[in-house]
Amino acid sequence: MTKLTGWFRKLLPLTVSLATTIALAGAIAPPTSAQVKSPPPQPQEVQPLPEEGFSIPIWIYPVGAMFLVFIFIPKIGWTLGLIAIGEREVGIVVKKFSSKNLPSSRLIALDGEGGLQADTLPPGWHFGYFPWQYSIRKEPVVVVPQDEIGLIIANDGATIPPDRILGKVVDCDNFQNARKFLTDGGEKGRQLAIITTGTYRINTAVFEVITSANAAAKGMEPAELQLYKLDPDRVGIANVLDGIPIDEGEIAGPIIPGHDNFQKAQSFIKGGGRRGLQEQVILSGSWNLNPWFVQVEQVKMTEVPIGYVGVVISYVGKSHQDVSGVAFTHGNLVNKGDKGVWVEPLYPGKHPINTKVMKVELVPTTDVVLNFTSRFSGEHGYDSKLSALKLLSFDGFTFELEVFQIIHVGTLDAPRVISRQGSMQNLIDQVLRPIVGNYFRNSAQEYTILDFLIARSERQAEAAEHVRQALRAYDVQAVDTLIGLISPPGELMQTLTDRKIAQEQEKTYEVQRISESQRQELVRATAIANIQNQVVAAEQGVKIAQLSATAAIEHASGEAEGIRLMGQAKADVYQVGVNALGTQSYTLLQLMQAVSDGSVRVVPDVTVNGNGGSGGLLDGLMAMLLRNETSKNGENGAQSPVINVKKSKSVVVEPVAESPVAKVHSVKSPESPNHSPVSLSVAVAEIDIDSAFGELLDI
Repeated sequence: MTKLTGWFRKLLPLTVSLATTIALAGAIAPPTSAQVKSPPPQPQEVQPLPEEGFSIPIWIYPVGAMFLVFIFIPKIGWTLGLIAIGEREVGIVVKKFSSKNLPSSRLIALDGEGGLQADTLPPGWHFGYFPWQYSIRKEPVVVVPQDEIGLIIANDGATIPPDRILGKVVDCDNFQNARKFLTDGGEKGRQLAIITTGTYRINTAVFEVITSANAAAKGMEPAELQLYKLDPDRVGIANVLDGIPIDEGEIAGPIIPGHDNFQKAQSFIKGGGRRGLQEQVILSGSWNLNPWFVQVEQVKMTEVPIGYVGVVISYVGKSHQDVSGVAFTHGNLVNKGDKGVWVEPLYPGKHPINTKVMKVELVPTTDVVLNFTSRFSGEHGYDSKLSALKLLSFDGFTFELEVFQIIHVGTLDAPRVISRQGSMQNLIDQVLRPIVGNYFRNSAQEYTILDFLIARSERQAEAAEHVRQALRAYDVQAVDTLIGLISPPGELMQTLTDRKIAQEQEKTYEVQRISESQRQELVRATAIANIQNQVVAAEQGVKIAQLSATAAIEHASGEAEGIRLMGQAKADVYQVGVNALGTQSYTLLQLMQAVSDGSVRVVPDVTVNGNGGSGGLLDGLMAMLLRNETSKNGENGAQSPVINVKKSKSVVVEPVAESPVAKVHSVKSPESPNHSPVSLSVAVAEIDIDSAFGELLDI
């Protein structure tokens, strides 16, 4: 019955409009049949007739009828409840009065109550909406431009719970079905759901739509209604504005699956999502995000350069179970994803790390040089607070010492170092600086400053070993320890400078001496080269002389051996004679044989007697001269005279005269006539022939 009444309401205005049109059309009577069928005219003379009055052409009547239809029918239709909605319009219906009253808690009528109606009029003609009962407001459709979103504020619906700030999502055809929104429990106020790019027929009396076109009027920035875009090298950190509170002791909400990077807000809420900072991050791309639900902060991705590893310190996670082992008692290491220091570091590259809930400590895995000096520092900046060490020597001098320490942290040792020290800077300030400083302070007090300066290489080697052993306990490798500039007092430096100058001068003199020696060698070599021919000739002459001497020696050795053998033979003969005759008999026999052979002269060629005055010596000399002259042509001229001076007589000789010498010439041995003669010179002082013959007579 209700449906029939509705159809009757819609058809009644149309029927009235058609009846009115027919009545108006009938008021203009068409011509009668008598007027149409007149008798045929008779031929007659044509004469001009006078004009009887104004006449209307026949075509005016249908045109006028059509004009009246287009002018008056819409007015008549409106009067009778005809409403026409355009293609890009939405009809908002307001019922002025009704037999039903709208509840005080509601703004939109669902059951024909008076007031704003939930249902809208789509494009087309609608009947039965009489102006005295309905007010129809035509609104343009809602258009969300490309790459933008639309926010919705519901003017009616259920009340949002106190623990929520946004109305829940209701399946209502993107807010185009207000009746379904209200009947399915839609909540008034700002909505979790949004509308994306497109055209929507929304009842603007029920839903207020905010786009970039009216954002400023609603207290928002047009950029907030833009599609959220995240750059490729950045990561989005989400801060959710709705949901249940974060658990006590946590700083961020856990990762909730299934909400498509916070685009499905209702799924996030149903999954137990927490409001506030989120552990999950949003990666690069374009996202339809409700700015009333989530706010995103873009930060750069965490970059781990080459030569470094990143140790992750997470402030959120599922558990806090230590996996470092019983040997490591200086901190806790946890698995990836848990709360604490991750046992697995990040390797070089870019990583989407939520820097609000995690901290990445960069640890260099290459050799790091730490400069204990204020003159310069490394690019890493770890040694920016280090300065030269001020030391006190054994002899009371204060001096400064620059030290350069080279360390290395292994990739797998990096989490242990960070778990124990917290950061690389803490390692330098709290471990390395005290170890190096205290060692050199203790070492300096054991030596005088001069000893320290002179034996710096030994001090350096000792320091390197000490620091290596000390840092090993902190999971750090000490590559080397180097001593740099030493700055002793000025007066001591002057002493060392003078000593050094003296040493350098000594070296200079030594070099000059060596140079002079080399120059002398060069001159000597040059001279030798110039007389090389003579040197060669002399060397060859020396060799020839050596060979000649060797030959002479060999020859003399041969002759000596012959003489020795001959003498040995004679000795053997003599020994046989002595054995046969006796010593004295054999001696006299040999003497007599020598006299008989003529080897010994018995009668001298010249005899000088001492009796008779001084004339005897002169006569002797004259006799010798005469003999010498005559012996030049004689056979025996070569023989020297034998002077016989008797022992009993004394001879006075002038100082200029020499003593006469009796020469015994070579005698050929009768046993070996072919041998070479042996020359013997015998100085005869005196010959007592009488005594010799006396001995023979005694025999």
